[in-house]
Amino acid sequence: MKKKTLLFGAALAAISGFGFVACDDDDDNNQVVDENVVVDDASALSLVNGVYSHWQPLSSSFSFIIELNSNKLTSFEGEEGEAGPVNSRFEQVPETWYQVKIFNHLFLGISQANEAIKLVTSAFESGKVTQSGYNAAVGKAKFLRALAYLKLVQLWGEVPVYTEEGGSTTERQSIDNVFAQIVSDFTAAEGLLNDYDGDPRVPSKQAAQGLLARTYLVWGDNPLSAAEVKAIADGQVDPAFSKTDSRLEKAVEYANKVISSGKLALDPEYNKLWGREYESNKRGTNEHLFTIAHDGDAYDAQGNHQTHCSWTFPFQNGENGQGYSQNHTEVPDDDLYDDWKAEQPDDKRLAETYFIEIVNPEDGKTYHYYSPIYTPINGKGVDQSYTNAENLEITYNSVDRIEIRYAEVLLTKAEALVQLGRNSEAAEPFNQLRTRAGIETVAAPTFEQIKREWDYEFTYEQFSVLNSYRWKDLIASVQKVKNYKHFPDDWKTSTGNTYTSDQEAFFTKIHNHLVAKYNNVRGKHYRQPIPTGLSGEDLNIEQNPGY
Repeated sequence: MKKKTLLFGAALAAISGFGFVACDDDDDNNQVVDENVVVDDASALSLVNGVYSHWQPLSSSFSFIIELNSNKLTSFEGEEGEAGPVNSRFEQVPETWYQVKIFNHLFLGISQANEAIKLVTSAFESGKVTQSGYNAAVGKAKFLRALAYLKLVQLWGEVPVYTEEGGSTTERQSIDNVFAQIVSDFTAAEGLLNDYDGDPRVPSKQAAQGLLARTYLVWGDNPLSAAEVKAIADGQVDPAFSKTDSRLEKAVEYANKVISSGKLALDPEYNKLWGREYESNKRGTNEHLFTIAHDGDAYDAQGNHQTHCSWTFPFQNGENGQGYSQNHTEVPDDDLYDDWKAEQPDDKRLAETYFIEIVNPEDGKTYHYYSPIYTPINGKGVDQSYTNAENLEITYNSVDRIEIRYAEVLLTKAEALVQLGRNSEAAEPFNQLRTRAGIETVAAPTFEQIKREWDYEFTYEQFSVLNSYRWKDLIASVQKVKNYKHFPDDWKTSTGNTYTSDQEAFFTKIHNHLVAKYNNVRGKHYRQPIPTGLSGEDLNIEQNPGY
């Protein structure tokens, strides 16, 4: 048995068995890798499946950057100096836990994928693994490696690139070089993997194609270089939007591959996409394209705490004698619900995205989530798919995380077409989403309508800051909070509400976080800080501008 020494101060993690504590439960232990472990198809696939141990701890953690670094979410997870509130206030630094956790686990997963590709390839060449076994294992490894690099380049920009063929773990590569690696891996996965068979936990040809469409859309919107971020790092002015049409054409091409396969479809009932009983295509409607499997804290590397974080203390909002507590993640103000309601009062997605009243199945009483009692609840974080789910799922954390669903493929195609000036062609995929939502269709969507549709369809699905990066409107979008009702210094009187002491303490936090978002967001936040290693060590990677 040969023990591997790996990047970021830890060996490959064999993460298992956590007690239920909070959204940032994590652990890392050394894992011994046998050079001769791959002896047949089953062991080849088993080795690659180990990469998931680095994805499972991140399912809810992504929201603590992607959603908190926006106008759509705040965090009261612990004291104000804890990682959740720090991200909510745009005060993240290299030591901030969620940045440390995500960056390191993604690279640890890449390291394990590299090792698996090397060993499986060797076993295939020696006749131990069949062609189909090789295709399944290496296709999955390259799929997961590409997805990891895509997350990294979106959040951190230029990052080191290394594969089973070599490369540096400290030297940052250009944006184009990182994307070239992503495209190479997803394209290889497309050729190796089988067609989608209804199980989104298994990477498929169509999942690779869908993520290639996403990749080309992101790359097509010309991600900022380090030099461009440095030029705006200390200011509060967004850079100009730009695009590369040839890449947007590729986004359309790969979206069309998924669409023309005929294997995916929109679920006719939007509210049936989330929850333990609906996860991983249990309804057989084929909208979930790729998901990260979760069986709960006691069974996988870390349960998906998305439900727990959004619904930490169910029904403890000061009503009906049940006490008063604050969730780990909070909707920043009523305005997010109110603005949508004013724009599209009949949109079926609104009631799933923002809950303003919930009946407790245990006592039958109605609890309200609207000022002056509370802010709305992130509805996609409350599993209501089975009896008493509102109370139980926060302790199980067993809902799979949806990485990509068919609706994204349709909207990606529509957006790419609009950016290419082919607005009338974009109407067909665009209107499929609006028809399901029960709102008016359009003959030729505008870019602004496309942007708003991302909010209508995907709020709290870990797109917020990534879309702001693409559209170059991070600062402007975050500073929308200035129009929220609890932003003004005189909010206690200007809202016309009367607050109890508990409610006043809660909305004081809301106010402080809104003001901090407005004041603190800077050009440097188009990138996250290069973090420390999991044990606090310096990774010897050049820091991003402004940190």
